[in-house]
Amino acid sequence: MAFDITPYIDRKPAEVRQLIRQGVIDFPTAGMCRGYAQANLVILPPDYAADFEEYAKRNPFPCPILEIIKGTPETHAMGEGGNICTDIPRYRVYENGVFTKELTDASDYWKEGYVGFLIGCSFSFEEALMAAGIEVRHIAQGRNVPMFKTNIQTVKAGPFEGPMVCSMRPMTPENAQKAYDITVKMPNVHGAPVHMGDPAEVGVADIMKPDYGDPVDIYEGEIPVFWPCGVTPQAAVENAKPPIVITHAPGHMFITDILNSELNDYLEAKKTQ
Repeated sequence: MAFDITPYIDRKPAEVRQLIRQGVIDFPTAGMCRGYAQANLVILPPDYAADFEEYAKRNPFPCPILEIIKGTPETHAMGEGGNICTDIPRYRVYENGVFTKELTDASDYWKEGYVGFLIGCSFSFEEALMAAGIEVRHIAQGRNVPMFKTNIQTVKAGPFEGPMVCSMRPMTPENAQKAYDITVKMPNVHGAPVHMGDPAEVGVADIMKPDYGDPVDIYEGEIPVFWPCGVTPQAAVENAKPPIVITHAPGHMFITDILNSELNDYLEAKKTQ
């Protein structure tokens, strides 16, 4: 499904979050609010929050935590006045590990004691790739990024375990190496690719049939390049089977007020506080 992000490329995050809250935007956010970091979401009941936080710490590349939200669904560090229950275009609800519905407002599901996790997103490094002259195919084709469950296993914590989900971007081997050199310096938004080349080596049988998102064209001379992806927690949720979990729909992100160029230093500084 194609969609047009052009009107939102240079809007401020608070403006786009307001349009999402109003229901004007209900499609993927890749390429919106040029320069600003985007985030994946997981909302969990209190009995599962500590184990998930540990799971994220043990798997920092697919699950880099940007902010933990408690008390109310309002954000602070990643966007003052934001709301993780209204400011994402589409949400997914999982009940006992099973995806049951998709909706555009999750306010009715937030309960006292719930904990939200905003997790770094690969959309944040795409700006750096494009600045280096590397085409990002799903943005160029107006599609959602293709994402795959791989045979790479994450490190278990409590009931949370499962395969690493990876996002894929096709490019020439030369550009793949350039992309590696760029993203290896961005550990808080998934870091370097985990695989470049034959998709079968990471358990992907058909590169044109992603588990999440949309397929994209792969041209002669290009190879698939796989990065750790913030949809990984959704695969872990399927195994942990909490009674209720709210996540973002793949590709539909929370747009933060933090610039991509400042995100790494911001998060590194927070670790020392």
